[in-house]
Order: sequence, then structure tokens, then C-alpha cells
Amino acid sequence: MQRILKYLTLGLLSTFLTAKPGIAAERISFFYPPFGEFSLPVSSLETFAKEGKIDRNLRFYAERATPEQLAQLRELLQIRFNVTPTLVSQVTYSPVGEEVLQRIGKLLLTDSRKNGFYALRSALILSAASPEGLSITNLLRKFPSNDVRLNFTEAVKIVDDLSQLLKTRDKVVAALQKESLSQSTSSEVDFSKLPDLRKPGNLRWQVSQFNLIDSTRDRRLPLDLYLPIATAENNTQPPFPLIVISHGVASDRYTFAYLAQHLASYGFAVAVIEHPGSNASRFQKYFSGLAEPPAPREFIDRPLDIKFLLDELQRMEQADPKLRGKLDFEKIGAIGQSFGGYTILALAGAQINFDNLDKSCLPDNSYLNLSLILQCQANELNLDSYQLQDNRIKAIIAINPINSAVFGDRGISQVKVPTMFIAGTQDIFAPPLPEQIRPFTKLPNPNKYLFLIENGTHFTFIGESPQESNVLPVPNGLLGPERNTAYSYLNALSVAFLEANLLNRAEYGSYLQPAYAQYISQPPLNLSLLQSLTTDELNQAIKQK
Repeated sequence: MQRILKYLTLGLLSTFLTAKPGIAAERISFFYPPFGEFSLPVSSLETFAKEGKIDRNLRFYAERATPEQLAQLRELLQIRFNVTPTLVSQVTYSPVGEEVLQRIGKLLLTDSRKNGFYALRSALILSAASPEGLSITNLLRKFPSNDVRLNFTEAVKIVDDLSQLLKTRDKVVAALQKESLSQSTSSEVDFSKLPDLRKPGNLRWQVSQFNLIDSTRDRRLPLDLYLPIATAENNTQPPFPLIVISHGVASDRYTFAYLAQHLASYGFAVAVIEHPGSNASRFQKYFSGLAEPPAPREFIDRPLDIKFLLDELQRMEQADPKLRGKLDFEKIGAIGQSFGGYTILALAGAQINFDNLDKSCLPDNSYLNLSLILQCQANELNLDSYQLQDNRIKAIIAINPINSAVFGDRGISQVKVPTMFIAGTQDIFAPPLPEQIRPFTKLPNPNKYLFLIENGTHFTFIGESPQESNVLPVPNGLLGPERNTAYSYLNALSVAFLEANLLNRAEYGSYLQPAYAQYISQPPLNLSLLQSLTTDELNQAIKQK
């Protein structure tokens, strides 16, 4: 816990230091009541970053840090972010980027103690355009002010709030892991005698690519359709149950190809769609200055994409001899990650809650929950009762979903179908407590499952795209531990959940219990499962010492 807090504190301070143009900032200054004003020359940080030397100016602060903290600080100062000035410009001039910089500008002030918004923006662009590239020390040198003034009181408050948030999260995670472990001891199932769902099934499959055109919304929807190949030997015949997969922001239909292939090998037809308003291609064009930023309308268009997809597949199944009789539209499930998690929750009945958005989207909240930066864009939609539910979808799997602000308790409680939530304990973009654990308590269907992945991040389940479409530069430290183990978890749990809850095959219920999670769990990505959790139980875990 302390190690994570130190890491986040350094990360927060690094964000504060991210900026500079025209004049070169020479010092970082902050006022620490009641002791007075402190400052540090930028050159001291540069020397420390390049040579590891601590000069007399830095020594005062270094003596109050641990060797681990100093090593982390130097590593942080040495990072060069691989971004172009065009990308930085596009992001910082977007509505979301401006909002983020305004908030950071309250913490990083100019020497006249004014909001550092404009200084930050120009510094970021100039630093990215310079031969040295975008780094913290270069940002300091580009800051158009002699001093970079840190609003220390506000920064300490944010760090304290983050510390409390992390303590609460760790208490809850520990309590849930303990409960899962205690429940696993009562199982008498010998999982070594059961089929290993982590391994591919017996069916071969083929994939077909389509481009669906929704002319009413001017949307072109790339689609990969994975179909099992039925033969006399495998004793499997169509129609095949249909699963739809929705990707996250700046991603594409290839990042969950591994899951689609695995499900197809078990007899599921899998439709992996690409959302044109928020996919990797759109972000590449946006970062290159060739497109507008993703619009708030994506909160509506994404679920409508899936509705249109299902309509088109039903039409194609009748018109195309290759598809005729292959798809079972009475058995449809959906899987989504991050923004895709929001998408499938909306399709399953969750309703946009504008009252909750107003309460959740206060200026400083996104410091503690980064997903609010995206979720609060929904507040720009016209007030309306959007009908996004699709009753054809009978079961859903939401991986790192974002939903706390856009749905709230009232909205998420409308999801009546069997649901599986998957959360990573180290997810800083969609924090597990507000985005998955608390919403899980509000799901009314008794067939619900919460899987916790210790040390899992927001990127743990995202596969590599062959299209090299990772347009958002994510540092390796945020990707988390090696992810193949997590892929095997998702493969096995998806098959078990869909077989049990979409196809009503009771024998697969054995895999959906805490003992199975313990059986396949591998460190450092330890796996835990809860099948129920009440609001009172969650609050009790939060309050425990």
C-alpha cells in the first residue's frame, strides 16, 4: 500500500511538473505553511536525472526521502514520452484536454500565481516539438515563467484524498479476497477431472469480414464474424449462440480476437464490431489533426451500433446462403471492456442518469477517478430518456466497465440479465471500488459474478492488435504484469459463464464458484470470485480498521 501511494504521489507531482514554453522556468517553488516558502532549481533535477548526483539544493529534500523513492523519482525524470507535437496539440485543445489542463493549472501556477493552463499547454507542445522530446525536465525548461509555483496546499489535499481512496480500496479488496478464500474451502469438486476451459475447444472456426453501413447515422461499422465449423465428427450443429464484443476507447476489433477465437472453438458465433466514433482509427486521425475529437454522442451511438449489428445479422442470415441457419438469435450474449463495458450495460437495460452525472461531475472529482473525465462528457447530451436497451441480449460480461457517474445506483439496478463483472485491483482509469464493486451490489439478478484480479490494470485483458493501432502511448508500468495468464482466465470464465447462463447448462456452474477461481489462480495475477455482495457488507468492509 505504501509503495503504491509513493508511486502515485510521484506520478501526481510529475503531472504537476509537466509543462513550459518561451521563457525558461528556473525554479520550482511552493509555500508550505507554517514553515514558509521553499524552492528547488530545475538544474538540480536535470543533474539528478542525467547523472544521479544530488547537489546541495536537492540534498535537503533527498534526505527526507527513502532510496526507493529517489530511484523512482530519477526513473520518472528520465522518461521520454513518445508523442508528437501534433498529438499533444490536438489533445490539449480538445474539450477533455482543456478541462484536464484547467484542473492541473490550479496546482501548477505561474510566477504571478495565476492558473498555469496556458503555460502548461504551450510548454507541452514546445517540449514535444524539441529535439529532447517530451520529458518532465524538458517541460520545466519550456514553462513560460521564471518560477513554476506549486499550489502545495491543494496538492497535499489531493494526495491525502488519494491516499484515503487507496486505503479504502485495499481494505475492501482484502475483505473480498478473504471471503472468496473462505468460500472456496467448502467445495468438493475435483477440477483436475473436469475439462480445462482455458484450453481451446474441439471446433475449428473461420472468420469473415464485413463493412456494415448505417446510412441513417452515417456510420461505417467494420465487423469480424467468427463462425464455428460444424462437422459430423464434432457433434455440433448450427444454429450457434451469438456473442457480440465491444472494444474500449482508442481500440479496435482485433484486441479481443483471442477471446473470439476461443469462444468460437467452443461453438459460439462471435461478432466483433468496431465503433467508428471512438476506435483506434478515429483517434489516429484526431491526433493527426484530420478529425474532430470523439463526441459525447458516442454514449448513444455505441449501443445503437450493436442494435444495428444485430438487425443486419438477422437480415444477412436470411439473405446470405453462407449464413442461413447459422446464428441463434434467441441466445445472444455481449462482452465489453471499459467504454465497451458501458456499452453492453446500456444494452442490458442500464439507463443514463443525468441527476447522478450532475452530482458526480464536480470539478475536482476526476482527480480520484480518471474515468469521470470520459463519463462526464455524457452530461453534454440533450436531456432525454434514451432507449438503448436491446431485449435480445440475455447475458453480459463487463470487463473494467465505466458506469458509476453515467448510470449511478438507479441506472445500474435496471440490469436484469445475468452479469459477470471483472475488475483489476490496480486499475487507475476505472477504479474497482466505484466502477465495478459498488455497482455489483446493485445488480438485482441473482446470477451475478464478480471476479477480482489482484495486480490487474485497465489493460490486463487487452490483447495486442496486429494493426499496430495502440495510438495512446501507455507506459509499461501501467500495463501491469505479463498478461497471458489473464487471457487464460477470461477465456475459461467466459465459456463457463455463457454456457451456464446463456445456454442453461447447469454442469458449467462448477466453474463459477470461488474454488475454481482459486484452482486456476496464478501469482501475481491472483484470482478471486464473489457470487454475492450486499451494500451493507461492502460498507462494513470499508469501515473496518
